Amino acid sequence: MTGFRTLDQADVAGKRVLVRVDLNVPVKDGAITDATRIERVAPTITELSEKGAKVILLAHFGRPKGAPDASMSLEPIAKETASVIGRPVAFASDCIGDVAAKAVSAMKDGDILLLENTRFHAGEEKNDPDFVKALAANGDIYVNDAFSAAHRAHASTEGLARVLPAYAGRTMQAELEALEKGLGTPVKPVVAIVGGAKVSTKIDLLMNLVKRVDALVIGGGMANTFLAARGTAVGKSLCEHDLAPTAKQIMIEAATAGCAIILPVDGVVAKEFKAGASNEAVDIEKVPADGMILDVGPKTIETINQWIERAATVVWNGPLGAFEIEPFDKATVAAAKFAAQRTKDGKLVSVAGGGDTVAALNHAGVADDFTYVSTAGGAFLEWMEGKDLPGVTALSV
Repeated sequence: MTGFRTLDQADVAGKRVLVRVDLNVPVKDGAITDATRIERVAPTITELSEKGAKVILLAHFGRPKGAPDASMSLEPIAKETASVIGRPVAFASDCIGDVAAKAVSAMKDGDILLLENTRFHAGEEKNDPDFVKALAANGDIYVNDAFSAAHRAHASTEGLARVLPAYAGRTMQAELEALEKGLGTPVKPVVAIVGGAKVSTKIDLLMNLVKRVDALVIGGGMANTFLAARGTAVGKSLCEHDLAPTAKQIMIEAATAGCAIILPVDGVVAKEFKAGASNEAVDIEKVPADGMILDVGPKTIETINQWIERAATVVWNGPLGAFEIEPFDKATVAAAKFAAQRTKDGKLVSVAGGGDTVAALNHAGVADDFTYVSTAGGAFLEWMEGKDLPGVTALSV
């Protein structure tokens, strides 16, 4: 990763600072159900305000398809943001034009203003130069604190960084520094844990990882595809049999790169997928024809923990089993707790991300004990796939 400017290099006092944040929070019946993303950007907003900047927040919400949609207005988010940061947050009903300009001109140093949903304009997702110019008219400096939107080359995530002095906010900075420790210039050995349902959604990820890590632990439903490709019967388990050639190719690439592939040696098998279903742990070669593998078994947990113990860096994406339903959460919880303890003991750098992964680590009660847990879904996955993220590349110096 090349270098990028942070707030340490920015002179913001008295300046109009356009700050791209991720406020795309979950809302149910008009109420915000999880304010994590607001909490993540609070330090940047607070720091800029305290340094005397006019803090102008840019964000999207939902998919309004380039036109105003009252159900996707950011106005309620402004109130929640004010509550989280403990400071007033004004709101303007447009992000460009006279409405935005008047709201910005009324600001005093230290004030905070949230502009309306950038995606109410088609130029946002098209990264239209005229829309970029209209956004930039209200700012002197640009700060990107929305890593979760950094894989999109949109006007507010990439375009602005090309026309204004650009800096990474504190959340973006923390994310990039953590990711650098994870796969950029990690301390070896590096072990990647990848789970989830399907190989088809993570082909690029697996192909990239086998060239960059020392061992790749494969769990979840996707492990069944690798087992089947190897000739192991997996009964009625979730399995993409048509991707057997792809799985074989990934194993060949791993062997060439000297990356160990760790597959389950036993599994927790049930005949139905429901909470409390009758289940048993069996050797992976003895999965009954009418059984489904819903978690890795105790022998595999022990093997995974041995690899975690051996590792200096662990990168994690995806659960090892159907963790949403007990008792098929045991492997994910056990490995997560072991990795968390190693991290707390100062023996491991642990970086995790992806929606299901965050949920699984929260379920295990250890999310706060990992070195870094990314709340970015698509951006985190594309980073793990080795792809350039436009919003990050635009910040490079």
